[in-house]
Amino acid sequence: MDQHDRDARAEQARGIAADLGERGIAAVVVTWVDTSGITRAKAVPTPRLGHAAAWGIGASPVFDAFLVDDSSVTGRFAGGPAGDLRLHPDLDRLTALAAQPGWAWAPADRYQQDGTPHPADPRLLARQAVARLAERGLTAQVAFEVEWCVSRGDGDEFVPATSGPAYGMSRITDLPDYLRELLEALSAQGIAVEQLHPEYAVGQFEVSVAATDPVGAADLQVLVRETIRAVGRHHGLRTTFAPKVVAGGVGNGGHVHLSLWRDGTNLMSDGDGWHGLTEQGEAFAGGILDRLPGLLAIGAPSVASYLRLVPSHWAGPFRCWGWENREAALRLVSGVAGHGQRAANLEIKAFDGAANPYLVVAALLVAGTTGLDEQAALPEPIQVDPASLPEGTVQRLPTQLDAAVAAFEADPALRKALGEELVDTVVTVRRGEAALFDGRSAEEIVARTRWRY
Repeated sequence: MDQHDRDARAEQARGIAADLGERGIAAVVVTWVDTSGITRAKAVPTPRLGHAAAWGIGASPVFDAFLVDDSSVTGRFAGGPAGDLRLHPDLDRLTALAAQPGWAWAPADRYQQDGTPHPADPRLLARQAVARLAERGLTAQVAFEVEWCVSRGDGDEFVPATSGPAYGMSRITDLPDYLRELLEALSAQGIAVEQLHPEYAVGQFEVSVAATDPVGAADLQVLVRETIRAVGRHHGLRTTFAPKVVAGGVGNGGHVHLSLWRDGTNLMSDGDGWHGLTEQGEAFAGGILDRLPGLLAIGAPSVASYLRLVPSHWAGPFRCWGWENREAALRLVSGVAGHGQRAANLEIKAFDGAANPYLVVAALLVAGTTGLDEQAALPEPIQVDPASLPEGTVQRLPTQLDAAVAAFEADPALRKALGEELVDTVVTVRRGEAALFDGRSAEEIVARTRWRY
């Protein structure tokens, strides 16, 4: 980042700040997501936006090494009190917050003090993964499903805000004003909601938004979640996106929908391969499937994640794929007849709400691009519940965080593309969290992580 860049950012920010001031917006909250999947924030008064855009907001790099309980660990590249980074708000993504009057939001890119990109910043790494795909003449469209549970009051025990049946209309009848205000707030922020519905777990809902560019999709995941949280507060509700809310119950997934495109053509449809996949679409999907055990260290990053990844719960705990198979870790969604060219996509089902969405985007694009380079092929699709097949027919994904971390650390493609600093930091944090919860019961793990996400 040179002086020309700083001057351009400052000029753009001054115009935005003037408009925000006229609208009564007093401050801009700038967020980044740490390695443990927690959204961290700093805020600046609106008149200071120009300075923040040009010179950044100071933030310690120690946040890269934070665990879910706000303690920290020390790795080769992260941890300790020394050093400083600069948070530069992405002004193109700045949004006035409908559920928090007087506030605006912007995601941050983190740079070092000399103006160079922070090598362990997930948002910048996601941008790099998008650029590598573009070098091949390809783009991707991504959407995150957001699942959450709502509890009444501020207590640490989970008290479901609605006890209606799974997917039941009675849940909407119980909370109509809450859900309506949520839809209104999302719409006011320019977010295209495709559907909202009650989910399987008690007190659980899901919202799906339209697919967009990969980094933009990760930004939207953060914005949607914080909007849900804010609207819930208006109604006396406490919100959790944790992988497991009640020990033994169904948790919150963080399913990712991903499609590959070339020159306006969806490569997940109208091909000669399995269920209409094109050759490139299959290779991209194959690269992801091949690396799913290691990708869990990114997409299922919490000890609590592995309480969710159990068979026959639509969590995708087996390393297989299938056409519209909701038990497969990788589901090919073809869309209705005549609509596939727009709608066909891959759904990654094994990921959950503890994941950093920018890391998810970066890692999935790296895995898929590696599949393109390797001309990866998919095995025969699984069209039944994999748990119903004879043991050993389909590989079970890691059942503990340590095993996923070992697979992640051993993957040369992920190491090379994501960089040693990011890989070492992820491994250090994951092992730190595994140690934090070592020997704890499922009930203790759930209680200590329920309100962290």
